[in-house]
Amino acid sequence: MYKDLTFDDDGYLIDELRDLGYDLEDDDLSDLDFRDPDYGDYAEDAPDIILDVPYVPTDEKIIYAMLDLAQVTSEDVLYDLGCGDGRIVVAAALERNTRGVGIDIDPMRITEAIEYAGHTGVEYLTRFFEGDLLEADFSDATVVTLYLLDLVNLELRPRLLDELRPGTRIISHAFDMGDWKPDQRQNCGSINVYKWIVPAKVAGLWEWQTTQGDTYRVELKQKYQRVSGQAWINGQPALLDSALLQADLLELIIKKNTSSRAERFLMQHKGRELLAAEGDLQATPAVKIFQP
Repeated sequence: MYKDLTFDDDGYLIDELRDLGYDLEDDDLSDLDFRDPDYGDYAEDAPDIILDVPYVPTDEKIIYAMLDLAQVTSEDVLYDLGCGDGRIVVAAALERNTRGVGIDIDPMRITEAIEYAGHTGVEYLTRFFEGDLLEADFSDATVVTLYLLDLVNLELRPRLLDELRPGTRIISHAFDMGDWKPDQRQNCGSINVYKWIVPAKVAGLWEWQTTQGDTYRVELKQKYQRVSGQAWINGQPALLDSALLQADLLELIIKKNTSSRAERFLMQHKGRELLAAEGDLQATPAVKIFQP
């Protein structure tokens, strides 16, 4: 439905990898009513469905914290996996003019969500459908919201990393992703809200030239957004002082030796190339010559 939309991920700055603060303030929630809507007699015909995750509605303050932490805007496409009655998708549409898709395995909840969006007048921005969130296509999302169990998050994790574009923000209410550490965690009362930014896949051997005529080579290892490795300059071992990755931006700081000046490269991942994103030291794109 939203395949033709394009998004600019360049707004993410590499120095957000360092200590990011997030001060949650009390929002004025009086304009929206997130109380459970009355859907008449739907409950009488409730189907017999075995759910992996019990339905527990997200509190409205948590909804606002999730949207703020994700920095949701009208340019985003938000997918809520396990959407329940659609309140997160509806809130994003109402407050941020955001297009949203809700997926839930329970058809009664999907009916409620459609009615809720219609009641609040945002049905033109929202879509809800019944489906297994472990199998549904969410690859065009720029924001994914979750209120699932930790085991379900872990089952989803490989698909989130493989199918979402670098820079996509994932926000989870209460449950983490195991050893994939969040880029940011916000305490909202006694509840944790987690944020991950999907990283580009940069592991491998890369080589590029500089305007000074030097040939740089780095071999990078990657675990989620954490990167380490080793470097060479003109075939000689060098020091990789720092490697920071956020979304599709990679910052490398390399020195010839302990007493030499460090050179900084900020590159943007594009397929099998790392393009210069800042400065004029990098003369050619870094090309991947080996992928593990």
